[in-house]
Parts: sequence; structure tokens; C-alpha cells
Amino acid sequence: MNILERYHAMEYGPAPEARTEADAWLAGRDFGKALFIDGGWKAAASGKTFGTSEPSSGKLLAKISDAGAADIDAAVAAATKALPKWSASSGYQRAKVLYAIGRSMQRHQRLFAVLETIHNGKPIRESRDIDVPLAIRHFIHHAGWAQALDKDFPGHKGVGVVGQIIPWNFPLLMLAWKIAPALAAGCTVVLKPAEFTPLTAILFAEICERAGVPKGVVNIVQGGPEAGVAIVNHPGIQKIAFTGSSEVGKIIRKATAGSGKKLSLELGGKSAFIVFEDADLDSAVEGLVDGIWFNQGQVCCAGSRLLVQEGIADALIAKVKVRMSRLRVGSPLDKNTDIGPLVDATQLDRVKGLVAEGARQGAVCWQPDAVLPSSGYYHLPTLATGVSPANILAQEEVFGPVLATMTFRNTEEAVELANNTRYGLAASVWSENINLTLHVAPQLKAGVVWVNGTNMFDAACGFGGYRESGFGREGGREGMFEYLSAKLPLGPVIKPTAASAQPVEQSDGGAIDRTAKLFIGGKQVRPDGNYSLAIATAKGKLAGEVGLGSRKDIRDAVAAARACKAWPEATAYNRSQVLYYLAENLSGRAGEFTARLTELTGANAKAAREEVEQSIERLFLYAGLADKYEGRVHQPPARAVTLALHEPVGVLGIVAQDSAPLLGLISLIAPALAMGNTVVAVPSEKYPLLATDLYQVIQYSDVPAGAINIVTGPTAELAGVLAKHDDVDGLWLFADADTCAKAEADSVGNLKRVWTGNGRSFDWASDEAAGDALLRRAVEVKNVWVPYGD
Repeated sequence: MNILERYHAMEYGPAPEARTEADAWLAGRDFGKALFIDGGWKAAASGKTFGTSEPSSGKLLAKISDAGAADIDAAVAAATKALPKWSASSGYQRAKVLYAIGRSMQRHQRLFAVLETIHNGKPIRESRDIDVPLAIRHFIHHAGWAQALDKDFPGHKGVGVVGQIIPWNFPLLMLAWKIAPALAAGCTVVLKPAEFTPLTAILFAEICERAGVPKGVVNIVQGGPEAGVAIVNHPGIQKIAFTGSSEVGKIIRKATAGSGKKLSLELGGKSAFIVFEDADLDSAVEGLVDGIWFNQGQVCCAGSRLLVQEGIADALIAKVKVRMSRLRVGSPLDKNTDIGPLVDATQLDRVKGLVAEGARQGAVCWQPDAVLPSSGYYHLPTLATGVSPANILAQEEVFGPVLATMTFRNTEEAVELANNTRYGLAASVWSENINLTLHVAPQLKAGVVWVNGTNMFDAACGFGGYRESGFGREGGREGMFEYLSAKLPLGPVIKPTAASAQPVEQSDGGAIDRTAKLFIGGKQVRPDGNYSLAIATAKGKLAGEVGLGSRKDIRDAVAAARACKAWPEATAYNRSQVLYYLAENLSGRAGEFTARLTELTGANAKAAREEVEQSIERLFLYAGLADKYEGRVHQPPARAVTLALHEPVGVLGIVAQDSAPLLGLISLIAPALAMGNTVVAVPSEKYPLLATDLYQVIQYSDVPAGAINIVTGPTAELAGVLAKHDDVDGLWLFADADTCAKAEADSVGNLKRVWTGNGRSFDWASDEAAGDALLRRAVEVKNVWVPYGD
């Protein structure tokens, strides 16, 4: 037999990773005292424990302390006590601690990898070569951010005590994504690992002891729903960071509404894997294996929807089936294993149920002819063809090794299919034509897009989603902002608006009566209900009437804003010119607006003129920044560049306060427009005539129809409609505390981004109320990974 014959005759032999050290660690620890609080190990106050098992066998690994509300109280108290000293420490001091954590993890990275594989079920090649090195990378990378904080984030400081809840699919990596930026920012942490996979978090707590992390700065509390609820609702926590399902994310959004807590959510996904007819099919198949069968498909950004151009569909599917038949399903500790077990029996049952339902709805589900291990929670890789866009396998996150396949004819249809989901976490685009891929990437409603690759991550590059995949970013500069706060120019508490009383006196003179209409789709339109509101002057006389907007009017305005493609597709330079033109035309009518402000608010002429001039200046500011607030190019330690693109949030609802009614409205609308958003604005309820006077200025300033829509009426009612509307992508709201809290709670339908004053007004005349602080809220950051080289 010659060498070539021997090569083809070779059989895979088992290549097990030794688990001796991990088993010794498991045997040598008292997991009944596994809560790491205030630098010490404690049992749960209730004495309760829960069992955690090995997915490949179902065998019990340990009985872990089960934290309850009392333990969360203790952890938060420890974090609160440690916060002043930790936040006051220099960036260099925090950097040394972060670096020490990273170096200590490097010394124990084999133990981390083996323990992660035993406990989670992912193949050892993945935990050894991806998860653990990337977790270490995050701590060392963020050591640099800690030291550069004052220079790169002037005026910002750590948000305070942070509650963090992480999932079971990447136990150590998600811990690193959460804890590293929090510590760099000067925050202290209370982190709850998933019930299924708490072991590497316990090992990490040991690392914190050895690395010199001060007592109380990092607290690790294992537990179930009771512990999670206690963290979310705890009044001593200033920020919640959650990674998990969209359903739980919505519950957390509702629970934190009105609390003032900062919130970041990294949730589910149904990512598209788009293959065009000129793609390298062999490379695409390998990418697909990584995209959907990495970690058994238990990945929030898994490429679970294969969209393939019709002309190559048969050829690609044939290659995929051949490759699937060669995937090795088996012990996760075997270095040759491609697919290990799912994390738990409940997850296995869920995946089986979804596959069965997908088949019932018409999908053809194919699996390779392979024998599964006799024990453990294994599921064969599954390819579903003939999938309709409405099939459950195309719409729901399976979180298992299941790939749903659909075809498309042209680029437009590919983009439409890719965006036909309520999620928006990631996507992968395959083509040898880089122009095509970079044409498609900005059109995809996803926070991360990989070009001719998949599952590329780095600490320097932000990760996070659009839509129901959550909001906020992890990693990179944008990830640091999630753990920082800046002093906001808050004004007095906003009181709920009382029911309007009719003016006592009619206005003097013989002017022709005029009722201001609504402004929707570039036209002045009557309100749907044909009712109006009387608006009083500062002296109680009738100043005029405005249309009483309703739910139907908001719907019409949102539809007009969504239909306006000219504004978001305009270049930043074009938007800049229009905003300059708005400022120019407002300047030409400065006298009229000064008089109106004086009439309505009672301000003296000098103060009114100053507000008008500041409004014009604010338009000038954002006109100038429209083509300057740009993204970045990251250079991760890989043969790739990452384009961090600034994209508009979409349709923004804006609700302005009564104080500084002209300046406040323009200070909100201008940055939203500068970044390419379209706007549905509800102006001051008390002084709406200042907004209706803007209609003509808008009309003759070349603003495309639908870019700005204005609906006058009661703040609380219209804010509620905007919050519930699933075609509104973001909401900026300055109203009384109850209205703000209700809007945050009502936003869960599509998890829109909501920014409120939490019942406080803003000093819009201050420098802090303009510039980057507003622009950052007006954009989504999309990270597009572009590999290079052979």
C-alpha cells in the first residue's frame, strides 16, 4: 500500500482530552459554599442548592449554592461598599488588576477549557481555541481602556453598581464580555451565571482572589429565577446587563421601566447566511458549518437561515449534505468531535419539537446517517429545505443544530428575505464581488455583518443587535459607553399636565380665525377626529387653536416617516445642506418666533430672542456635524478590518417638554435628522403653536416629505401611542415620571430604544445638551467584518 492509499484508508481515532485536573478541581471544592460575596465564599442564606450535570452523560457534576434575595442583598451591599474606593482608583490601578486577571486566566486556560467543555458540552476545540483565548483577550484589552478612560471618555464616569445576568451557551466568554468593561469603567459587579453552567464562573472567582481584585468589586452569585429577579429589581443597582432570550429581555425591560437604571440587552437572533451565485461554494460550505453547527447551533448569532441564489441552490445543497455527513457527533472532549451534546434535556426536547413542527408546516428535514452516542443530549445536524418564509424554522430561534434553507432570485429579494424577521443580530454575506457584499451589508437590519466569513469576534469590535435582538453593544468603544454615564443638564421635575381649561378671554382685534393643522407627510392635514385644542397666551387670552392629534394621526405620521426613503438615503453632506437651510430660513423669521415665544410663555423679549438664536445655532451645529460624526475602522488581531458604521436608528418618536419649547424641540429633532432618522414629533403640549409656526419653514427648506412629521395634542396620550407602535424604532421622551415609566414599559413590543428624562426636564441651553451625547443616541453602530488575504 503506497502513501496515498494509506492516507485514504486512514480512520479517525479517538483523541480524548485529559480531564484529570478538572475532575480534581471538582472533587476538591465545597460547592455548597460557592457564592463569592465580598471576597469570601458563602453558602446560600437559605441553605438551598441546585444540581448541575454533564450534558454528554447526564451525570451530576455538583450541587451548587442557590442564591436567593437575601444573598443578592448581601452581594449588592458588598459592591456598594467597594464602589467609592474602586471608582476613585486611577485608571492605571484598575488596568493592573484587569491585566492580572487576564494573565492568571492564561496560566489556567487549559483548566478553563476542559471545565467549560465538560459542563457546557461544546467541543474542546471550540472552548480551547476560541472561547478561553477570547475571554482572556477581553480582560487584557480592557486594561487599556481603563487607563485611557479620562482621555477617551472625558466627562464620563462609571455608572455604579452593575447587575449582570449571563446565559449558558458561552459561560466564560459572556462573563468576560460583561465584567471586563465594567471593571475598566470603575463599576462594581454582581454577576449571576446561568443555572446550567455556573462552574467556570466559580473558577473565575478564584482567579479574582489570586489576581488581587479588591473585596466586593466582583461578586458571583449562582442561582435561579429568584436570584435573577432580585438583581433586576434591586434598588441599589444602577445598571442591568443581560444576555439571553428575547422573551426574558422584554420582561426585564418592563421591570426596569421608570427605575432610571441603565439597561443593555443582547438577545436572540435568526441570522441570515446569504450566498450569491458568484461565491466560492466550498468556502461558503465551511463558513456555513461554522455559522450554524458551531456550539451545536446554541449561538444567538447562528447563521440559521441559509439564503441561496436559485442558480446555485442545488449545487450548494449537495455540497452541504456531503459536508454534514462528515461531521463527527460525539464526546465533546474528543479533539476530533465537531458536534457535542446540547446543554440539557429540556433544550433537546425543545429542538426536537421545533423540527417536528417545521416538518408539519411543510419543510423537508434531512439528517446524515449517523449513530448518536447512547447517553447524553445529542441531536443530529439537520437541514430543512422547502422552507417557506413563514415556517416556524425560518422565524423562531431554534438554538440547536438546525439549518433552514430558502432561495432568492436577485439582490433585492435576498435583502427582503434576510430582513423578514423580528430579530436583527447578525448576518453573513458570501460573494467574490466585494462591491456586492458592501452594497448588501448596509441594507441588512443587523448589528454585525460578516463578509465571506462568520462568527468573527474581538474585544475591540462592538457586538449587538437591532430590533428584538436587543440594544446596546458589547466590546469596543461603544461597549465602554454602556458602563459609563455623563452628568446630564437636568432641570426641574416635570409635573403631569392638567386638563386644559378654556382661556378666560378671547383675543383682541379682528384677525381672521386660524386653526393650525397637523404636519404629516410634508403637508398640513386636519386631525382624524376633527377636534382642536385652544391655546392660551401667558395672559390667559386665546392665542390660537391646534389640531387634537389621536392614535390614528400618529399611525399616519409613522407611516409617512417609514415611507420617506429620500432622507435616510441622502448623503450626510446633503442632510447637512438642508439643516443649514432650515437654520437660514428660521433666522429670516427670528422676529416672528421671538414675538410668539413672548406671547405664549411670558418671557421678556431679550430671553425670547436668545432662545430663538440658540435654536438657530443648534441647527447650525448639527448641520456641521451631519457629515462629521462618523464611524471607525477597527483592526482586530486577524486578517480582517471591521467597519464600525453609523446608521440611523430609523423612525424616531420625539416628545418635547414645555420649558424652552422651541429650543427643546429643535435640539431633539436636529440631531435625529442629522444622522438620517425620520421623525414623528409631539411638541410642547402647552406651547404647540411654536411647532406649528415651523411648518412653513420646513416646507420651503427642501426637507423631503415625511422626514419631519408633527402631531400636536396631549403629551401622555400621544407618547403612549408612540411607545406601543412597533414601526417606531426609537423614542425620546421628556415628560412627567409616570408618562416616562409607562412609555418604557409599553416599548417592549419591539424593544425600541427609549431615552427619557425620567420625569426631569433638560436645560437645553447648556453645552452638555448638544453634540455627541445626542448624536450617539441617534445612531446604531453596525460592525461589518471584511477579511483580506488568501
